[in-house]
Amino acid sequence: MKIQNKKFIYLISPNKIINKSFYNILNIVFKSKKVKFFQLRLKKENIKKKTIIAKKILRICKKNRVKLIINDNPHLALKVNAHGCHLGQGDMNIFDARKILKNKIIGVTCHNSIKLAKNASSGGANYIALGAFFKTRTKKVTHKANIKSLIKIKKLINLPVVAIGGINESNYKKLLLNKADFLAISSYIWNNKKFKPHQAIKNLI
Repeated sequence: MKIQNKKFIYLISPNKIINKSFYNILNIVFKSKKVKFFQLRLKKENIKKKTIIAKKILRICKKNRVKLIINDNPHLALKVNAHGCHLGQGDMNIFDARKILKNKIIGVTCHNSIKLAKNASSGGANYIALGAFFKTRTKKVTHKANIKSLIKIKKLINLPVVAIGGINESNYKKLLLNKADFLAISSYIWNNKKFKPHQAIKNLI
């Protein structure tokens, strides 16, 4: 199955951005034209640092027609005029986030739960994230999803689904074949021991 030129990747940032060369690398990765969304996920940085980084990345995103999503923080998303925000189950509820972000994009983590997916849909989410589908080093896996739950939720919920968790060149096609709309990828791009980021993304064809 070839997916050439289709924007199916929801790229998540590395946990830290400390090297200025990252911005050049990100621009090259975006040139693949496979990235639809870029989520800035910096759990340990302060707001000032996140704001500076987000503004730099937003310029690169706009140049490449990629939508910038801020993890966890609707206020920061509004402050930097990002395209939207992603909410985990422990973050602000979607109704309060919508008051802040108005018509911007809001995505919600739903793990493997039909109930959470329905709640996100009724709350006005623009997409939901399901996972983890595979083992991942990015974060501790407390919820596992599978193809069966993906198919079931896709039938019940009329929203784009972002599949997340341990996705790489050997397993990504299975998710796309089973109706995942986007694939959230991080470690495979940023922490790949075999390939540089721009090479790793080329393997996803």
